[in-house]
Amino acid sequence: MVEMLTAEKNRLKRASQSIINSISSHILWLEQSLKEVDKDLNNSIKRSPVWCEKDEIIRSVPGVGPVLSTTLLAGLPELGTLNRKEIAALVGVAPFNCDSGAFKGKRRTWGGRASVRAVLYMAALAAIRCNSVLRVFHKRLIEAGKKFKVAITACMRKLLIILNSMVRNRTAWQCGAV
Repeated sequence: MVEMLTAEKNRLKRASQSIINSISSHILWLEQSLKEVDKDLNNSIKRSPVWCEKDEIIRSVPGVGPVLSTTLLAGLPELGTLNRKEIAALVGVAPFNCDSGAFKGKRRTWGGRASVRAVLYMAALAAIRCNSVLRVFHKRLIEAGKKFKVAITACMRKLLIILNSMVRNRTAWQCGAV
């Protein structure tokens, strides 16, 4: 949504004044609507003791912020109730084989909740920079010859599994415990 707003703002430079006014008013309305939705989501989290506790646990992980936390709370209510394979498959970061008979194909990730996966991707990129556990894991994969996207997907899966375990056990981030 933010990318779309930026693209629209860039197109304004070539438009007539009436179109500029119309698009500007729509962009303003969209930005205000997004702020209201964010405010409503934050208020819902604060009003629910269960969500509030989960939010604190999730945000305790370095590299995880309010966007991923809110996305997981709203879009992945199963977090903390499934095992590691089930939660990874539900989000679409679990590798599945593409084998048939004697043919052994590459493992691929597919399906799952795309909206959660997109936010998890961005969070994994941030976490690789500021979370020592994920940074070391990512570096090891790259040094082993894995492609960038494969390594990022593995980091996404690891981050999700860590968060799932933390929510299930109701424990905050502890760097040495992972």
